[in-house]
Order: sequence, then structure tokens, then C-alpha cells
Amino acid sequence: MKKKLGILAIAALLSTGAYAASIDHIQTYTPEYLGNQSQNGMINKSSVYYNPAGLVHLDNGTYFHIGAQLAVGHEKMDYNGKEYKADLLQYIPTLALYSVRDERTIFWTFGGLGGGGDLEYEDGVAGTAVVPDILNKVAGNIMGDKFTKDMRFKDTGSSAEGKSLYGQTTIGRAWKINDKLSMSIAGRAVLGMKKLKGDINVNSPIAKPIHADIDVDRTAWGLGAQIGLNYKATDRLNLAMRYDSRVKLNFKASGDETPAILSILPSPNNKVHFSDFYPEYKPGTKTRRDLPAILALGASYKVTDKWTTAISGNYYFNKDAKMDRVAGTIKLSTPLGKDIVLKGLEPEYDNGWEIALGNEYKLNEKWTLLGSVNYAHTGAKVSSYDDIEFALNSVTVGAGLKYAPTDCDEWVFTVCHFFYDQESGHYDKKYAGYGVANPEYDKNITAFGLAYTKKF
Repeated sequence: MKKKLGILAIAALLSTGAYAASIDHIQTYTPEYLGNQSQNGMINKSSVYYNPAGLVHLDNGTYFHIGAQLAVGHEKMDYNGKEYKADLLQYIPTLALYSVRDERTIFWTFGGLGGGGDLEYEDGVAGTAVVPDILNKVAGNIMGDKFTKDMRFKDTGSSAEGKSLYGQTTIGRAWKINDKLSMSIAGRAVLGMKKLKGDINVNSPIAKPIHADIDVDRTAWGLGAQIGLNYKATDRLNLAMRYDSRVKLNFKASGDETPAILSILPSPNNKVHFSDFYPEYKPGTKTRRDLPAILALGASYKVTDKWTTAISGNYYFNKDAKMDRVAGTIKLSTPLGKDIVLKGLEPEYDNGWEIALGNEYKLNEKWTLLGSVNYAHTGAKVSSYDDIEFALNSVTVGAGLKYAPTDCDEWVFTVCHFFYDQESGHYDKKYAGYGVANPEYDKNITAFGLAYTKKF
């Protein structure tokens, strides 16, 4: 009981945003990233997340960092001319504490690491909408011309809710090797939580009402490591590298589901479960879904005393991670003597990458202007798209302001908008021969950030 309460408490704090740049990973660890997405080579109050090895170049002191982000927008899918949409209103916290003393620094961070937030589709999703279309095709094959439009199966109120979030706490140390080169090492604990809740309700005059539901949670704990290097080449040029190791996560599914009984196909074996389509959510199963390793590189250059420009790149080793690479199969008997087989596709992933360009311009001693653009290629192939998740490539534009009223206080105000590619699904392959339409996936998200850092 205490363990469940602890998980719920952490979940309340770590409801991460639905704007991942990779499959599960996010990079929006801090509000400042929304304004300048090229943080990997910077040395600033947010470096504890992006360039911890560079913290040694900050002024001596103890720093407390707190931030909050609010993401608004929607995720949607269009299927057969109908839109299925879930609105997003998501809060994401940030906490960090670090101490810089001469040539060594210790640091701690807590916050979101990945996930897709909590999305509720009140009118169902493409995966529920396709069910009556498949049943109509099956019934037509069985009954032939006797199957008329009045007998068609129709959705009478399906719904779906999905949640995906990863929280982390990291503790580490950084130190100077010499005046130019510094290094950091850290350990990380990760909690992953995923949820699928939904129901299908389909009716037809020629069959008993069809109902199926599921309410399953998946949880996993894992450990990872981090290593970083920072090279302060000159007073103006800084170079940095960070490597976050793969985090192995063995998710266990717990909950309940009720199968649908297909009365048009009289056979005791003709039961269909939600988990037939999403086998990783079958109650009692354990499935690996790791967080891939990341190689983060960055450089910043102080062009003038007021203007600093930066470039960053992240590479996600998706192929080296096990990521729910399982596919379910449904087999149904029919009066025609020929079984119906619906076989899902095994999700496939390439390695992902992203590149960002950022600029900071000091307006005066107290105010600094931020601006950036980022392109993210997730590496997710179309076979990985489903109602639970669809990682789309994106272009992000961000802007913000820094305000430093004193040498010991800094406020950051940021905003960014994510422009996602619209992509088609794979129902033409998954349900080949049933003449169903392909869904179209899309997202539209804007995020706002506010952060405060105090130096003691």
C-alpha cells in the first residue's frame, strides 16, 4: 500500500508533457530550454541538466532552481472522415540544487525525463473506430447480399485514455581537470508509468451488443548513468559533451479487461481483448521498454559582449533499446470454414536525432533576449504509430526573456510552439483485405515556462 501511495505521489509531480523530441525522451527539462533549445554547450543556471560539467565555471555558491512549464494544445487522429481529438493541459515541474566550490561541484535534479502526458479521447480513437468497419466487412462476406446497410455495425460510444510519463532524480559531481577541461559523472533513478483505459461499444440489429473494456497500468523502475565533458577553449568559445546511458525498464502490466463476444461468429473461442491489439498491456505480462541512450553535443560562442550564439545536437540510440517490440494476433473462426486472422505489426525504430540553433542577446545589465529553432527526427517508423502513441517529427520555435534583478537572482520567461509533421498510419497493412481507411496523426502544442534560480 505504501509503495502504491509513493508512486501516486511521484506521478502527481511528474506528469510530463506530450512534446517529446524522440520516442519517449523529452529535452524540455527546464523552462529555459523552451526559449533557447541549444543548451548543450551553454554555461548558465540550467547547465545542471544539459552541461553539468560546465557548472564548475559558475561563481562559487549554492544554487536552488525551481521551474514550471504549462503545455496546451491537442493530439488528434482523423479516421474515415471523422476527427478523434484529445486536448492537452499539462503542468511540468523542475527542481535542482547544486553547490559550486572552487574546483568541484555537486548537483541534484528532479523532474520529468520523458513521456506523452495524459490524454483522454472522449469519442474514442481510430483503433476503436476501425472495429465496426472490420465487422461490416466480415458480416458482408458471411451473409453476402443479405447484409444490407440497415444491418451495419456502428460505434455507440467508445472512449480511450492513455498516459505515459517518466520521472527521474539524478545526483552527481563535476570537477576541473585543468583550467580548460572539466568532467562530470552522475547516477540516475527512473520511474516509468504508462496507462491504457478504454472501452468499445458497437451495436447492430443482427448481433448482440458488443462491449470490451480495459483499465491497465504499467510501471517500471530503472537505473542509469551520466558522464559529461566541458572544454572552455577560449573566453568566447565553449564546447561540451554529455552521454546519458540506456535505462533498462521492465514494465509490468496490472489491471483488468473484459473481452468482446462476437455473436455473429458463433464459437466459444471468438473473444477479442483490447490486449490482443496492445499485447504489452495484457494484465500480468512483463515487457521491456527501455529509455535509449543519448549522446548530446554542443558549442556556444560569444560573438560580442552582448550576443552569444549556440548549436546543439542530440543522437538517440533507439536501435540498441528494447521498446515494446511485440505484436498481437487475433484468430477467429467463421461459418465459412476459413479463419480470420488479424496480425499486428511489430513496432520498428531507427536511431533518432535533433539539431538546434539558439541565440542570446543581452539588452542591458538585467534583461536578456532568447530565441531558437529546433528540428527533431524521432526515428519512429510508421509501424510504431497507434492510438497510445505516435512520435512525429517536428520543428520547434522558441523565445524568451531572462531577468536578473540582482547578482543572486534570475528569472526566466519562455514560450515555444511545436510544428509537427502530419503522418498516415498503417491500417492498409495491419488490416489488409478489409478495405479500411488509414488514420492520419497530428499534434499541435504550445508550451509556456517560468523559472527562478537563487544563489546563496
